[in-house]
Amino acid sequence: MKKRILFFSALSFCVGMVISCGNQQAQEPGTDVSMTHDSLVKRGQYLVSVIGCGDCHSPKVMGPQGPMPAPGRELSGHPADLPVSKVDTTELRSWVLFNHSNTAVAGPWGVSFAANITGDSTGIGAWTEEQFFRAMKQGKYKGLENSRLLLPPMPWMNYTNMADVDLSAIFAYLKTTGVKNVVPAPIPPTELGK
Repeated sequence: MKKRILFFSALSFCVGMVISCGNQQAQEPGTDVSMTHDSLVKRGQYLVSVIGCGDCHSPKVMGPQGPMPAPGRELSGHPADLPVSKVDTTELRSWVLFNHSNTAVAGPWGVSFAANITGDSTGIGAWTEEQFFRAMKQGKYKGLENSRLLLPPMPWMNYTNMADVDLSAIFAYLKTTGVKNVVPAPIPPTELGK
C-alpha cells in the first residue's frame, strides 16, 4: 500500500511538472514583444554598447587610457575629413591594417570604411527597419536587395540569428542618434598603393 501511495505521489508530481512546464512559453532572451518604444530604445542602447558597435563605427582620439571614442562623433563612421594614408600593399600579404582611428581597414579587398550608423540622413536616417534587418542578417550594403555584400571587417554573419526584437531595439536606438558625416566610398584593391 505504501509503495502504491509513493508511486502515485511521484506520478502526480511528474504530471504536475510537465503541465507546469508546458504552460510556460520558451522565449529567446530579448523577445518580449510588449516593450514600449522607450524600453525598446533603452534596450537598443544597451545592446549597441555591449556588442561593441562603437569599437569600429566611432572614430577614436587618444585619451588618458588610450584610444577612446571621439566626443560628438560616436557611431558616425570614418570621418569624411580624415585623409587616408597610402597603404603598403606588401604588408597585406600577411596583415590586415587598421588606421589610427580604427575606422578604416586595408586588406585584400581594398580599403573599407566604417559606416555612419547614426540616425542622420548621412547615416541610416532614411533606412527602413526592413533594410536594417537585411543588412544585419544578409550582409547587404545599405540593406538593399541587389547590393554588394558588406565588406570586412563588418561581422554581419554574427548577427544572422539575432532575435528580431533585438535588431528592432538596436535600430530604434540608432535612429535616436544623429551625426552628419559622409563616409568615403571603399577603395578597390587595384587602387591601393597609388
